[in-house]
Amino acid sequence: MNKDVYVLGIETSCDETAAAIVKNGKEIMANVVASQIESHKRFGGVVPEVASRHHVEQITLVIEKAMHEANLSFAELDAIAVTQGPGLVGALLIGVNAAKALAFAHQLPLVAVHHIAGHIYANRLVTEMKFPLLALVVSGGHTELVYMKEHGSFEVIGETRDDAAGEAYDKVARALRLPYPGGPHIDRLAHEGRATLDLPRAWLEDGSYDFSFSGLKSAVINTLHNAEQRGETIEIQDMAASFQESVIDVLVTKTIKAAQEYHVRQVLLAGGVAANRGLRTALEQKMAELQEVELVIPPLSLCTDNAAMIAAAGTILFAHGKRSELSLNADPGLELE
Repeated sequence: MNKDVYVLGIETSCDETAAAIVKNGKEIMANVVASQIESHKRFGGVVPEVASRHHVEQITLVIEKAMHEANLSFAELDAIAVTQGPGLVGALLIGVNAAKALAFAHQLPLVAVHHIAGHIYANRLVTEMKFPLLALVVSGGHTELVYMKEHGSFEVIGETRDDAAGEAYDKVARALRLPYPGGPHIDRLAHEGRATLDLPRAWLEDGSYDFSFSGLKSAVINTLHNAEQRGETIEIQDMAASFQESVIDVLVTKTIKAAQEYHVRQVLLAGGVAANRGLRTALEQKMAELQEVELVIPPLSLCTDNAAMIAAAGTILFAHGKRSELSLNADPGLELE
């Protein structure tokens, strides 16, 4: 008889302290997230030292709460999965050391997980993954198209050459004097305005699935500055709508093209920017044109950083016999492939 597998996931790559219990890689038993947004809001962005201190304060609390909500003891766990990287090194170290301490104390296998793999596997908490598949990962630090032919196999076929989409959102939001985090504010304003401003789209050379948003960000800043110099007023809603349309056009067009070229059965949306209403709607509309390709978009709670996604990815690694030593260290530049 197959035994149920329970994995504790721990995530501290940036500014969320999270712990979760996932059963068989698909069923969330508990998913606890302690956000630091209010602390970082006054600085207009994440301050690494502040983030690390908050993780120290919260890590034990969120793990205890997750275990309580799942109604499990450590003796009933099969493994502990933790984000090794990429991320802020000080923040990552808190989670890694907490996971190592628990693994040592309770004699449990330790599994290191790549943060982006976690975002991709958040979709397995929604529905079973069908291979081959394509994942569009869009977050504050990453914009990537990842091809997967089987579990645990990642081929990055396109990535950002400069600013990630989420980073561009935050920088444009700052130029528009919007509060941190800027992404949700731009998304909201975009639905109130019209895309009347002609902003660039970086398609790059023919056939490339890479992304570039630095030029778009600069174009927005220059347009705002030039209008101010001329004494003209640009409606903030129209700028938000124009910027968002430019970003989404590139993301969706390249995703559809890659899905067709690689003959995938599924397209997964992943990462914090996957919570963007404009992106979700545009992808749903365009994907409807592709026959026999399923689009999977996780709920908002699984788009932003959480530990359930780490536990889900960790379960696959655990099943494949992947284990980490207690000498495991954080790796802020960890590669996905």
